[in-house]
Amino acid sequence: MNGTRSPTPPQVPGRSLDIELGQHEVINVELDSLDPNPDDLLEVLKEGQCKVWIWTRLASEYWRRGYLDAAERIAQAAIETLRDNGSEAMLPPVYALLANVQMARAGKAPKLILPDAREDIMTEEKPRDEYYKDAAQYFNLGEKATAESGAVGSMLSILTRGILQMGTRAMDDALRSFDGVLSTKPNNIAALLGKAKILYARRQFPPALKLFQTVLKLNPRCLPDPRIGIGLCLWAMDHKAMAKAAWQRSAEVNPDEWSAQLLLGLDAINASKNENQTQEERRNEILTGTRHIERAFKANQRNSAAANALCELFLQKGQHKRAMKLAERAIQFTDVKTILTDGYIRAGRVSHAVGSNAEATRFFSRAKDGQPTNLIATVGLAQMQMKNDELAQAVLTLDTFLQQTTGPQRPVEAVAMLASLRPHPRPGLSGSDQAKEKVRARELFDQVCKVLRLPEDSHTRSDSHPPVMGRSARKIAEDMEMHIEIARLWQGENVERMDRALKEAWRISEATGRTEPRIVNNLGVLRYMEASLAEARTMYETAIMYTSRIGIDGAEGMSTTMLYNLARTYEEQGEETMAKEAYEKLLDRHPEYVDAKLRQAQMLGNMNRNNEAHDLLKQSLASQNNNLNLRAFYTYFLIQSNLPKPAKDFVFATLKDHDKHDLYSLCAAGWIQYHQARESRDMTSKGVEERKRGFQRSAEFYEKALHLDPMCAVAAQGLAIVTAEDALGTLGGSLGPMGPDEAQKRFTNARDALDIFAKVRESLNDGSVYVNMGHCYYARDEFDRAIESYETASKRFYSGHDVPTLLCLCRSWYAKANKDQSFSAMNTALQYAQKAFHLHPYDKAIIYNIAMIQQKAAEMLLSIAPAKRSLKELQRAIEQASHAQKLFTSLAADKSPLVPYNRDMADQRRKYGDSMLRKCDEHLAAQRKWEAEAQAKLEAARQRRQHEKDQQEALERQRLEELRREAAQLAEERRKAREQAMEWTRDIKMESDEERERKATKKASRRPKAEIGSGDEGGEPRKKRRKARRSGAGEGDDALFSGEEDGDKPAKKRSSKKRVVRDDDDEEEITGAPRKKQIKSKEYISDSDEEMP
Repeated sequence: MNGTRSPTPPQVPGRSLDIELGQHEVINVELDSLDPNPDDLLEVLKEGQCKVWIWTRLASEYWRRGYLDAAERIAQAAIETLRDNGSEAMLPPVYALLANVQMARAGKAPKLILPDAREDIMTEEKPRDEYYKDAAQYFNLGEKATAESGAVGSMLSILTRGILQMGTRAMDDALRSFDGVLSTKPNNIAALLGKAKILYARRQFPPALKLFQTVLKLNPRCLPDPRIGIGLCLWAMDHKAMAKAAWQRSAEVNPDEWSAQLLLGLDAINASKNENQTQEERRNEILTGTRHIERAFKANQRNSAAANALCELFLQKGQHKRAMKLAERAIQFTDVKTILTDGYIRAGRVSHAVGSNAEATRFFSRAKDGQPTNLIATVGLAQMQMKNDELAQAVLTLDTFLQQTTGPQRPVEAVAMLASLRPHPRPGLSGSDQAKEKVRARELFDQVCKVLRLPEDSHTRSDSHPPVMGRSARKIAEDMEMHIEIARLWQGENVERMDRALKEAWRISEATGRTEPRIVNNLGVLRYMEASLAEARTMYETAIMYTSRIGIDGAEGMSTTMLYNLARTYEEQGEETMAKEAYEKLLDRHPEYVDAKLRQAQMLGNMNRNNEAHDLLKQSLASQNNNLNLRAFYTYFLIQSNLPKPAKDFVFATLKDHDKHDLYSLCAAGWIQYHQARESRDMTSKGVEERKRGFQRSAEFYEKALHLDPMCAVAAQGLAIVTAEDALGTLGGSLGPMGPDEAQKRFTNARDALDIFAKVRESLNDGSVYVNMGHCYYARDEFDRAIESYETASKRFYSGHDVPTLLCLCRSWYAKANKDQSFSAMNTALQYAQKAFHLHPYDKAIIYNIAMIQQKAAEMLLSIAPAKRSLKELQRAIEQASHAQKLFTSLAADKSPLVPYNRDMADQRRKYGDSMLRKCDEHLAAQRKWEAEAQAKLEAARQRRQHEKDQQEALERQRLEELRREAAQLAEERRKAREQAMEWTRDIKMESDEERERKATKKASRRPKAEIGSGDEGGEPRKKRRKARRSGAGEGDDALFSGEEDGDKPAKKRSSKKRVVRDDDDEEEITGAPRKKQIKSKEYISDSDEEMP
């Protein structure tokens, strides 16, 4: 390592050295012009048998000039010479010098050698730890020599130990070493600097600052410059202007030193990021910072901090080769974990930029291993895992990072990235897990919106001030794609949140000039779904206009979709002419646009022009026979046109010739098979077998659909219906004789079907699910829950206008009324039947049901005891029964060829009603009699309760009057007692005052004048005062009976005041000394409190 320069020790005064070779020969060595080759000097030193201080002085001079090899050779020669002369006791300073030389080498050696470095190859270098080991060996040899000679360890030895301990990061031991030196030499520069560095590393900035300032006062030209430490402490204490001034002064005093240049450069680079400055000011700051950092690196090319800062500048310029070399330099020479992590991150960024994904992944992994909570390392590693198609690993990396950084300070960048990755499908992720991941992604995006106060956050007020955000957070907030992704996550679940996200995306799109018409189209779809057709129409037209202005790829396809949406809006608004024109325009552009033809066919079907619609569908099938959506719509058209046979043939052709796994065709085939089997009225054995086969095939179709898509709600619901109606069994006796356990079987089937419907309800938001659940509850005689399900379907999905659902509600309330013998429930059933009749006034089955309910209500009331009914209800039921008789009469007399009821049954009901109504007068009379008797009993009971209440009130008044008399008597007795006590108090006071005056006069005549006034309160003796105090206590006892009259208050105050004064006097006599001691103790405590920092 010849020629390698290193940090130098302080300059020694006196620049020449005399070496005596004999008694008359002296050689003068000029220390400022030493020969880099010390061979001649070594011969002179050995010949002159020089003292140890000459050897160490010359070696130190070579060290100061940076010639470490020469310094080491001189020290080694000194050891050999002194040993040969038997002067081993003089060796400790030489060993200390060698230890310091090795530590100087360590400062220039790599801390970590990368075996796979691409640009900065250090494999032939000796690592830093090896030098520290050599330094420790030399130091131990010096300690051993000192111990053998019996001498005491020198100050140099202690300082060397402290510096060695600090270099090996044994900070506690180093601090003890420096404190040991400072205890005897408070102004030792090396010890002060070492202790200051340790305190700074421990983040104890104020005491470290004081020590650096002390060093500067003792030696303004000290190297290393204490101004650097002063500036670092001030910066950490948020005095940045003062810190910068300290570094600028250091650069002026020591222009060749790199530390100040590096710190000033970093300060300028940081200042360039201030967005409040102009672009010119920021550009000047960047140029200034770059110059400072380059100077620092030229002064010390093995400084990791300068290499790290310079690497970032080259990375931004795109000079990847130089940036990689500097990143590897920072990694290999730093002993600071933060710089090591930054080096790995920058090496990873360079590798990523040049396409070396494997190396980039390795570097980012090392950075994250060193600092698991480093955001950039985590994001970089996750990005590389995404590029390597390791999406699950990327999610795990980000999730683990966020778990380690819980709290309000979670980096929004990582949260947003994880939220974006979670909903994406990954290998091994089931459907339920995918749904959970979607929920977690929404929660994470909610956190992002809350932190950034985005409009998607429901708690963000429109008039609130925007938060102060950094550049990266602001970029996230203005990321249009993120808002689109948020909208996609809420699709189908929360239209409001989806709408807010799309609006924010559109705002950003307009603000940045990147107009995205698809966002407006999606907003139009939301308005369409909300039935805000006018707004949807405006947005579609706006989207079409923007699409026509921009010349991007796929604009034609986008405009086609938007025009179709606009036509659908015209159709919903009832503007059929405009809708037809829009569809025709679409077909002019794209004649085979099947969706437009389907809508035209639907419009024709709505106008009962089924033949024309059928022709359009056939044309579409002729051009796109393999279009499964088209075939599905055609199947639907055939079923709605009441053509079950062609529909069945077409569905089977789809499954056979096109796609045997088409879900829609499988479900349609299952429905057709079930419907045909259920509606078959062939009761022959062959017909029964055919029905069983139809039900079996229906179940098979549904089961196959569920096998292909376990989440297919339509197939699950169809299979549940098959289960609930026991279609694979006897169908309630229709397909064979019923077994003895038929009722239990019916309950079990309904329960199994309910479990399926409950799962279907989670994915299929349709009223039919709730209707089917109501059927199952009805089959289980759970009429209340059946009613709840039917009402949910009727109100939520059908707005109370679906006749079959209303009739189901009527049936459930009717069954409940019969079960509970409830007339109100029967009236509710009647109301639902009347609602259904209002919607379908020509349905004679509903009329029959109304008559049946009215007659059954009267029959039920007539059969129960008078106590369970009222006269009003009975009269109303009889009126309804009379109306039912008219209905049954008209139904029995109906001569229509086909009626949905049995005429004979209607006539029997009419006859039964006649016989029932003949008994009504008897029931009315019995009801009136019973209610009259019940009313009489109630009136008698009410009178008894009123009489008892009057008696209790009289007794209460009598008791209160007695209490009032007793209170008046007691007040009179107390008044008399107070007057007597007051009289006694005046008498005692007068006697006491006379006796006191008499005794005072007598005593005064016997005492000298000099003693007059020495006592308390008129000179009364102490014993007399104590006696008076006791007499005062007696007066207090008597005063207890006097109350708080105004005439006694002055006397009580004087007595209390005397008693307090006498107590204090007694305490001063008895406890005077302890009281004085307590005062001294208080002074001592106060002084120590003031001295505390």
